[in-house]
Amino acid sequence: MAVSLTALSLTSGCVVVHGEREVLPSTTRAEAAKALRQFTDAYNKADKAYDGSLDADYTTGALADIDSARLKAGHANSPAGNSAHSALQFDDVTYTIPKKAGWPRWFVADAHGNKGGDERWLLVFTRNSLSQPFQVAYLTLVAPDAVPKFTTDKDGWAEDVPANSAQLAVSPGDLSRGYATYLKSGGTAFADGVHTSGWRTDRKKSTKPGLATQYIDEPLTEGDYAPLALRTADGGAAVFFTTRYYAKETAAAGTSVPTPNLSVKALTKGEIKQSLTMQFVSNQVALDPAGTGKISILGRIQGLTSAQGS
Repeated sequence: MAVSLTALSLTSGCVVVHGEREVLPSTTRAEAAKALRQFTDAYNKADKAYDGSLDADYTTGALADIDSARLKAGHANSPAGNSAHSALQFDDVTYTIPKKAGWPRWFVADAHGNKGGDERWLLVFTRNSLSQPFQVAYLTLVAPDAVPKFTTDKDGWAEDVPANSAQLAVSPGDLSRGYATYLKSGGTAFADGVHTSGWRTDRKKSTKPGLATQYIDEPLTEGDYAPLALRTADGGAAVFFTTRYYAKETAAAGTSVPTPNLSVKALTKGEIKQSLTMQFVSNQVALDPAGTGKISILGRIQGLTSAQGS
């Protein structure tokens, strides 16, 4: 690597007692804005010091894996901190907050950042109890004209789509597995694009004379990696989900794997001789149409989390 107040109070006794079954907004707009400020402040402190403990309370799931590994590598190579640090800042923020029953409570912040060019930052905040701060589980960058249009009620609250919804081309709970299968074998479920057909083509090109590259993709769907989905104005859903993949580079006999950069080295165990296996976590936002149709991947951010040399 970024308001009007309502009368609702999520700390009222009513919500604490009945929150598991009452359909309520996940938070107030004021609390959502506070959560974004807290995350941004913590992220900047962690990035400046290359210290993952400074924002660990404000990240979870896919982003926590990606961010903590990035900071670990940064600290290994620059123990004194990030000399190139520049603070991340957000403006022009829109908060989309769903009404739902039970946990997790969550919302989406759509913001313009001072990094990433014109792309919009989509940050998904989630928490599992009122005693926890909101944490960012998903972070993707999306072209301004590709940001989904969410459906809202008369009060401006969005609609949460259950993981087992059968109204979509693929239920949100099955999207991670479907994407992993597509990356391995292809198929017709996903529309062509940079993160679908384009990525499959790039993978084929990564195998070169003297260096073979193999990929294994896995779904991540449990706990803090659970998919989250919002109803879009066209009846479909924007789904945030996670996958994990391994890329193994194997050099031909008598040769060696190309020397990786310092960040990869910092996350690698073992001696790199003839092979290097890298583990990545990838988080995506997809447009999942109602009924039938192809799924479009609107944005994707991945990060190396570990590597093994042999």
